[in-house]
Amino acid sequence: MPSIIIDGPPIADLDKKRDLIREMTESAFKAYGIPKQAIVVLIKENTSDNVGVGGELLADKQGKES
Repeated sequence: MPSIIIDGPPIADLDKKRDLIREMTESAFKAYGIPKQAIVVLIKENTSDNVGVGGELLADKQGKES
């Protein structure tokens, strides 16, 4: 059973999440040729205060860019 993990910023719009999961599932179905029911898609949402880039919190870096 393949698993697809998407690790990124939060997606507030549930319709966009549904579309993302549907499209990822469809792509894996085409690649593997297995039933869609066997494909797992996980969305891991990370806010900018939980992500570090270049030794700094992303939230701090975004504050400097404003």
